[in-house]
Amino acid sequence: MYKKIYNLIVAISFTSLTPIYSQESKTVAISTTDCLAMCKANTSKKALLLQSINATSKENPTGSTNEMVWVAGGEFNMGTSDYPDAKPVHKVTVKGYWIDEHEVTNAQFAAFVKATNYVTIAERPLDPKDYPGVPLENLVPGSAVFVPPAGKVSLENMQQWWQYVPGASWQHPTGPESSIVGLENNPVVQVSYPDAKAYAEWAGKRLPTEAEWEFAARATRPATKYYWGSELKPNGKWAANIFQGTFPNNNTAEDGFVGAAPVKSFPKNPFGIYDLEGNVWEWCNDLYRDDYYKSSAKDNPQGPSTSNDPEEPGVEKHVQKGGSYLCSDQYCIRYVAGSRGKGETTSACNHLGFRCVKDK
Repeated sequence: MYKKIYNLIVAISFTSLTPIYSQESKTVAISTTDCLAMCKANTSKKALLLQSINATSKENPTGSTNEMVWVAGGEFNMGTSDYPDAKPVHKVTVKGYWIDEHEVTNAQFAAFVKATNYVTIAERPLDPKDYPGVPLENLVPGSAVFVPPAGKVSLENMQQWWQYVPGASWQHPTGPESSIVGLENNPVVQVSYPDAKAYAEWAGKRLPTEAEWEFAARATRPATKYYWGSELKPNGKWAANIFQGTFPNNNTAEDGFVGAAPVKSFPKNPFGIYDLEGNVWEWCNDLYRDDYYKSSAKDNPQGPSTSNDPEEPGVEKHVQKGGSYLCSDQYCIRYVAGSRGKGETTSACNHLGFRCVKDK
């Protein structure tokens, strides 16, 4: 029996920060003092990263279609009958568009930050008014990090493997002691929806609609359980970076990766697009509603005007697609064709990224 995806992918949103800090000794991996010291010590790592970016990447000029694939558009059956929020399966038509051939990488996002001095939400100071009762010294910027427990645990409580880690950000995906130096070709993570949208606008692009994303993933193929086909391991090989082993404590990494894989590590689809299944979840532009498919427009749907998730009423969420390296058939199988993910708009975590699209 699979848990609903919201129990896995919501990156411990700011609305849940207070109870996490109220149990700080149990759930926060490092102290505030250690966090600040590590951040200061990482100055040399940041210098190395900038040197690497200068040597290996070029700023993406506005309007460029470099490393993008043209998708001609067309009609397809969107959704799946396997999940209530992905029903009913319905016909949708999308116009032609360009789509990134792979997820936005650390190198690409670093070029954006270098050009704009952009500060992601996970790096910004926290407003004490949002966290009544939390000591000021504990209000340190950070984000959610997957930390596998030492042994088997009940799958009823995601806080057994998700921790709020001060200092976690796109430059330090698992905390201030970590770095993306040497991981320039990995997908950027720890980015919220506003962060992804800001990058897309800088690059002269936009985030894909949910329909555009799914049309690109299906690539005009017949409906199958997985975007790549009917078999989990075609020809005995893993087709995407997902979780093998016993979730959440024992990842056997049969596909070659414990965490996120460098982009293009798995075969491209018939459109020439990589990593549309597994690796990292990807933000879409659509607001999330659990009942949207019942009234979705047929032509180029743009998503609902309001967000609604019955599990967390009043929390604005956006659609996420594709699953991640943490998707497991034991817990989360929402990397399968037509399924949907969702995330609180300002949340981030270390298995969540994005890609962009561009109109003709």
